[in-house]
Amino acid sequence: MSTEHSNHGTNNGRPQHEDVSFETLDVQPSPIIKFLAWLGVAVILSFILSLGVYVGLKNYWMSTYVEPPPSRPVGLQYPPEPRLQGMPGHLTDPQQDLRNKVSEDTKENDKLGWVDEKAGVAQIPVKDAMQLIVEKGLPAIKPLPEETKK
Repeated sequence: MSTEHSNHGTNNGRPQHEDVSFETLDVQPSPIIKFLAWLGVAVILSFILSLGVYVGLKNYWMSTYVEPPPSRPVGLQYPPEPRLQGMPGHLTDPQQDLRNKVSEDTKENDKLGWVDEKAGVAQIPVKDAMQLIVEKGLPAIKPLPEETKK
């Protein structure tokens, strides 16, 4: 690079140098403007074409659309029995059912009587039966016969 000053003059606002020359028209704007204009026309035409396809397909779909049948029959229908307690269609109170069940179980556990009098089989309350087991212990169980190995 040289430190000498070159003769730089101006020619209508353009730099002038003896080793460098400039063309008067490096870039022509008219082909670029024409290209952009044709590109804009192509974009607008493609939009109009796609809009026409969209409207046509939408009209076709609306003319051939058949509403699907309902997934459930119209009206209130309950599932078949047995239904879960507390759900619609179940007419009893689940809390009352529980109280009735506990009451019946307690009566059966406290019942005293003969099951088969001739065979000597009796039914006693559960509390008494547990007390007898504590006092006397469980009866001995005969061991199962061992299988013969082959």
